[in-house]
Amino acid sequence: MPELRDLDDDELLRYSRQIMLPGFDVAGQERLLAARVLVVGAGGLGSPVCLYLAAAGVGELVIVDHDSVDLSNLQRQVAHRTADIGRAKAESAAAAGQAINPRVTLTPHVAQADDALLAALVPGMSCVVDCCDNFATRAAINRACHAARVPLVSGAAIRMEGQLAVFDFRHDAAPCYACLYGDTGGDDEGCVRNGVMAPLVGVVGSLQALAAIRLLAGYGESAHARLSLFDGMRNEWRALRIKPDPACPVCAARA
Repeated sequence: MPELRDLDDDELLRYSRQIMLPGFDVAGQERLLAARVLVVGAGGLGSPVCLYLAAAGVGELVIVDHDSVDLSNLQRQVAHRTADIGRAKAESAAAAGQAINPRVTLTPHVAQADDALLAALVPGMSCVVDCCDNFATRAAINRACHAARVPLVSGAAIRMEGQLAVFDFRHDAAPCYACLYGDTGGDDEGCVRNGVMAPLVGVVGSLQALAAIRLLAGYGESAHARLSLFDGMRNEWRALRIKPDPACPVCAARA
């Protein structure tokens, strides 16, 4: 992770509306600029995550996605434009974030987020934001983050339902994604089969970005070990505490 540095005049102006927040201040912005964040998935959730984290001044974003932009993506994946159809999503999202903020670094990886790639990338990160759309990748991200003790911000959205969870593996005895859903795979309910409302992914992705910023800057109360569930039909949230599963195949054996 890069060392903290003083902000120049351009940065003080660019980030001024954040810096003036009580308790955030210049120190919080400096921590964002020193951070490296891995975003897995540059689709419906990854689009607002990449755009907001770049705009907020996270120093480096590494974006992993193996897919290309399709016409059907444009209803909800706001980092991409019609002209991007056929382009790798990781590259399109990186270009969109860079256009918003040329002062930060965005590095695309056009690749599947498998165990090998995650093992190489996750240990060097300040935080990982899971914006993928399948259980196998979510489980792999969880294992990699737990092994490297890197905080994980997980989000999901389908139909009119969304969820958000934060797992801060810097804490001993922290629960993990597998405590909720296991680690052996399951039926993926993707939006291809079930549909999703466009603004819903924006709601969840924006809150993932906010959770990541708060983690990186040490700003506000921690959302660690809390699952937030959103009902888009009722416009209602409910929150549940996540307890470690003593039989969890991923985190139960940690010393």
